[in-house]
Amino acid sequence: MNLDLLINLVYIAAAIMFIFGLKMLSSPATARQGNFISAIGMFLAVVITLLSKEIIDFHWIVIGFIIGAVVGAFAARLVAMTQMPEMVALFNGFGGIASLLVGWEAYHASPNSAVFTLTTIFLSVLIGGVTFSGSIVAWGKLSEVFGGKPTLFPGQKVVNALLLLAIVTAGILFILNPLGGYNIFIGIMLLALILGVMAVIPIGGADMPVVISLLNSYSGLAACAAGFVIQNNILIVAGALVGASGIILTNIMCKAMNRSLANVLFSGFGATTAGKGAAAQGEVKPIVADDAYLILEAASSVVFVPGYGLAVAQAQHVVRELGELLEQNGCEVRYAIHPVAGRMPGHMNVLLAEANVPYDQLVEMDDINPIMETVDVAVVIGANDVVNPAARTDESSPIYGMPIINVDYAKTVFVLKRSMAAGFAGIDNPLFFNENTRMLFGDAKASISGVVAAFKEK
Repeated sequence: MNLDLLINLVYIAAAIMFIFGLKMLSSPATARQGNFISAIGMFLAVVITLLSKEIIDFHWIVIGFIIGAVVGAFAARLVAMTQMPEMVALFNGFGGIASLLVGWEAYHASPNSAVFTLTTIFLSVLIGGVTFSGSIVAWGKLSEVFGGKPTLFPGQKVVNALLLLAIVTAGILFILNPLGGYNIFIGIMLLALILGVMAVIPIGGADMPVVISLLNSYSGLAACAAGFVIQNNILIVAGALVGASGIILTNIMCKAMNRSLANVLFSGFGATTAGKGAAAQGEVKPIVADDAYLILEAASSVVFVPGYGLAVAQAQHVVRELGELLEQNGCEVRYAIHPVAGRMPGHMNVLLAEANVPYDQLVEMDDINPIMETVDVAVVIGANDVVNPAARTDESSPIYGMPIINVDYAKTVFVLKRSMAAGFAGIDNPLFFNENTRMLFGDAKASISGVVAAFKEK
């Protein structure tokens, strides 16, 4: 068989695996298989690409493969669930810098390329640079290295617009005079890296899930541009798939927050906004684990609503254990997932899947809200902004209009928190003072373990 025909056939097979893998990622029940199928497709694509380029000395490639495999294996095993969003941000950044380096190498090897190739090199460097530096800033915000608050200053939008204008102008000059434009090319790379930083610093921690999905889309678009640079069909297809799926996910998450993408990128929301909106007033009603047990033991339906606090406390396993004990007691158990709960898209789904929570018990916000009034107990674990009723009632609140999980409609609400501190968005939550709310203060894992112990003792 002709080698070119074999290569294209393998590329088609890999592309089909990518598409099926992405489709399977849409369901928690098939996500792992989808990830595995996509990985097999990428492995085939890499192997056949090496054959197509007739690379003789594979020593450096083998060394890189071994180092990458070791780092990936250790990262998958050792990175805590609380650090998963940061790791995803870094992965997005690595994809961006890889595309930038591909564009740089292509220009360095053949500076007198056709206009189309030079244009794709420019796009690869621009999008890759923005993705890399923007992802590093996102990692810093998520890990609190830089702080989660937005960085805002007068004229910031004008500065960003001028940066983009300077990059586009430099890109045109580079394409018109590639042989004499090496300094301009280096300038484009530096400006792209600066633009990535400037684009992400005004975005607050509360909007990080949207930013992560957007940067993921950018990394795909950068890879697609790099595919055009080196004329590799499978890289074009894979990059386009990642870019498109990232944009779709970003749009879904923006709708879940009832905000536009422009509002997320330019509003600076996510700063400490305590004091904005009506101040929550009332008296909290704390309980202890034994009190919670008595109420849960009599419940016929319980809904767990996880948030980032669940990941911080690493409480997913004891929550699953409590859910199993409730089921044995004749209770119907479900887990309500808000689209932007946690610090990255699907954070809570990943967390609960790690604890082997049954997939059919995971319920989306739109499905649980219509029946929330029939729920005996809603247990909020580390979630704050996604259950804040001010989003429905307080027009002065920064989150007004954002769809939430209506836990306040349940007959009884347990809120597990370490303290009365505001959530990541810095907004007071009137839910804590409702008549049907009981606060179970302390570490979520310890609190749930206390309830589990009470069930086992009785």
